[in-house]
Amino acid sequence: MFQRKIYEKIKKWKTEQDGRTALLVEGQRRVGKSTVVEEFGKQEYESYILLDFSTCSQEIRDLFRDTSDLDYFFLQLQLLTGVHLVERSSLIIFDEVQLFPLARQAIKSLVKDHRYDYIETGSLISIRKNVKDILIPSEEQRVLMHPMDFEEFLWTLGDQATIPSLKILLQKQRPAGDGAHRRLMRLLRLYMLIGGMPQAVAAYLESNDLETVDQVKRDILRLYEDDFYKIDATGRLSQLFDAIPAQLNKNSSRYVVSNILPHMRPGNSLNLIAELIDSRAVLAAYHTSLPSAEMASYKDLTRFKLFLSDTGLFTTLMFKNKNFTENELYRKLLSDKLSANLGYLYENMAAQMLTANGYGLYYHTFPNPSRTANYEVDFLIAQGNKICPVEVKSSGYKSHASLDAFCQKYSAQIAKKYLIYTKDLQKDHDVFLLPMYMTPLL
Repeated sequence: MFQRKIYEKIKKWKTEQDGRTALLVEGQRRVGKSTVVEEFGKQEYESYILLDFSTCSQEIRDLFRDTSDLDYFFLQLQLLTGVHLVERSSLIIFDEVQLFPLARQAIKSLVKDHRYDYIETGSLISIRKNVKDILIPSEEQRVLMHPMDFEEFLWTLGDQATIPSLKILLQKQRPAGDGAHRRLMRLLRLYMLIGGMPQAVAAYLESNDLETVDQVKRDILRLYEDDFYKIDATGRLSQLFDAIPAQLNKNSSRYVVSNILPHMRPGNSLNLIAELIDSRAVLAAYHTSLPSAEMASYKDLTRFKLFLSDTGLFTTLMFKNKNFTENELYRKLLSDKLSANLGYLYENMAAQMLTANGYGLYYHTFPNPSRTANYEVDFLIAQGNKICPVEVKSSGYKSHASLDAFCQKYSAQIAKKYLIYTKDLQKDHDVFLLPMYMTPLL
């Protein structure tokens, strides 16, 4: 199993809650939830039972239809699984719990009983469709699992030193140096191509072949589209998902649903967008009308941009209708020959990195008096009672007119100013120019 940061979050839950709540590990399909949770059961408990509701027997499902006698329930569970449960030292895992809502409803009485610990895994795109007739347990904590971040990706390559070293450099405001910077940008571009889905990373480590990796990512995208068709059989959800790269490529200030589904009513389109976001495969950045520490209160739910939560999947989705051999993106990105009109690939990377850091995604546009196009700041992140504007560029170009205009307009709200680009760390007056690989350190 790959080393994942969420393992320590689950460990903290076990220590602090001591069985008083269950834990729901949610996230997109194929992000590695089941693998991490089962490994946690192996390492942290005397015994564990894994109930995979995509494959488990009808006999096990029938147990959840009556949990009034828990002594009988646990006796039958041990007989059916062959696993001996030890009071306060065993874990029961409800894997793919969205497929069997009765098990989730049983959490209330199971946690109250307090004999064992409970972890659930699931994907919200199905969970919300399947809970209308059940009581959602209040004894349930949630933690969101993301694709591997850049540091976790480096760990798979045996590199434990880079990110701690970069933290020191950023604190001291020192560049990495030419040789180290070139190495880190190559690794970052490799990460952008492979992404953080465990299957894709494993395929790269086993084959050292990007075509094999691309095929794994195509399989994952097909799985997502199958899920979307289960939610919306008309195919509209899949159309909205497939259009994300093209919408970003337009460099417009919002995702325009009517460009993809011209006859869709606004209310219905927002419901479909909510389904996409609930899948966790998609990230939404919302326009905020008031850039401030309270910007979440001023977000416009009808004005947003969409990104993929995994940039590796994004690179495949961009060219999913072409064969791998026709896709020049891999070669160009690895050789640092990416054309300027693919800069939205870096914007997706920044969105993924900021989300993994726990930031909500917000942006702001405002009129540019001297041009027809508006000023736009790509991302706004909160820092205390102030905000940090972030502009993203796919090159080493250091101009930042939008950033300057924004900081002049909202000077009282600004903490630090960042431009994320492809060159080494430096400062331009009071603007921090950071290489993309330092984005996770914000």
